[in-house]
Amino acid sequence: MSASSTAISIVQRGVEPYETSFAAMRAYTDARTADTPNQLWIVEHPPVYTLGLAADPAHILDAHAIPVVQTDRGGEVTYHGPGQVVIYLLIDLRRSKPGGRLFSREFVHKIEQAVIDTLAAYNLVGERKPGAPGIYVAAGRWQGAKIAALGLKVRGNGCTYHGVSLNVAMDLAPFSWINPCGYQGLATVDMKTLGVDAALPDVQMALADALAKQLG
Repeated sequence: MSASSTAISIVQRGVEPYETSFAAMRAYTDARTADTPNQLWIVEHPPVYTLGLAADPAHILDAHAIPVVQTDRGGEVTYHGPGQVVIYLLIDLRRSKPGGRLFSREFVHKIEQAVIDTLAAYNLVGERKPGAPGIYVAAGRWQGAKIAALGLKVRGNGCTYHGVSLNVAMDLAPFSWINPCGYQGLATVDMKTLGVDAALPDVQMALADALAKQLG
């Protein structure tokens, strides 16, 4: 397998309504061929709640007029909004590593590792929790709080979309109006609350680079 077939390009989409990104991801994946590049899409969304395929709408306690969008990703309900890094992974797992296919569990592990590495670059310690995709604060006052969420769609042909979100400097109140990822009372935090005053574009590129390193 050539290096070009496993290379990943980074696409900056700016601030974009969730529905626009969702439609574009599906269209890109529908049109994929064996030569279609693997891409990471960096985007920031206006406030929106999204529901995974198995999500229980009852986990939205009070939407406060924030739009709710049903998606085809895995997982439960989550919130996207200003001050959050969102990166969508448009990847063909059949040609995502030299020597063969990348399997879904390994793919998730690599995404989570990219988030852990990004946090470490800002002197924050993140960790996985068994059975609860995403990344959580590993120590201190906010230990156990969720700082990054993960939700993916893997089609039968091995092509993926949706992705990962990392909270940088947000209004965290909308997380309290839901049961994040279906967990009642789950605390959610951002990097700013943990004492890191980082510019969103810097964290966007740091996470994109970490993902490309893990996957490229």
